[in-house]
Amino acid sequence: MRPVRSLWLAGPELWLPDSDVQAARQRALCLESGLEAIVPTRLPPGEGGDEMAAREFYAARMAQLRQADAAVVNLTPFRGPSADTATVFEAGVLAGLGRPIFAYLNVTSEIQAEYVARVDTLLGATLDETRIWRDGDGCVIEDNGLPETIMLWGEARRLFVIVTQDPLRDLTGLELCLEALALYAE
Repeated sequence: MRPVRSLWLAGPELWLPDSDVQAARQRALCLESGLEAIVPTRLPPGEGGDEMAAREFYAARMAQLRQADAAVVNLTPFRGPSADTATVFEAGVLAGLGRPIFAYLNVTSEIQAEYVARVDTLLGATLDETRIWRDGDGCVIEDNGLPETIMLWGEARRLFVIVTQDPLRDLTGLELCLEALALYAE
C-alpha cells in the first residue's frame, strides 16, 4: 500500500456560511493525525457563468485529487436524501485512482441511517405488492438496509453513521475515519 500523507476531504461543509471555520477544524484534526488535509474550495463568486473559468477550475480540482493519497468523504445528506453530488464524484475519481476511501454520514435520528428511510422522509416511498420500495414516480428505491447506495457504501473501507443534532458541522465521523485510517495504514 502506498503511504498516506495527504488526505482529500470532501463533503457539504464547503457550502456552509462558515466553511472557512469548518475547514480549519478539519485541517487541525488531520494535522493531529500527522496528515496534510487537502480541503477543496469553491469557484470564486461571480465566476460561475464563465465556462472557461469553470473548466480551468475543474482541471485544477482534478490535479488536486491526483495528489491525494486517501480520502475521507462526508456523505451526510445534502439538498436531498443523498450526499453532495461533487463529493460523490470526487469519491468515484479517487476510487478509480485506487486511493482508499473512508466515509461518514451524519443524520439527526437513527431511522435516517438507512437510505430508503431518507428517501421516504424527503420524497415519499411506497412498498408495492412485490415488496419493492418505489418513489412517487414509480422508480425503484435501492433498499439493501444500508446507509447509502451499494456503490458508495461498498467503496468505503469504513463508513460510520453518526446520529447528531448538527449533521452539517459534527466532525465525529472525521475523527473515527482518521482512527480507522491509522489502523489501515499499519
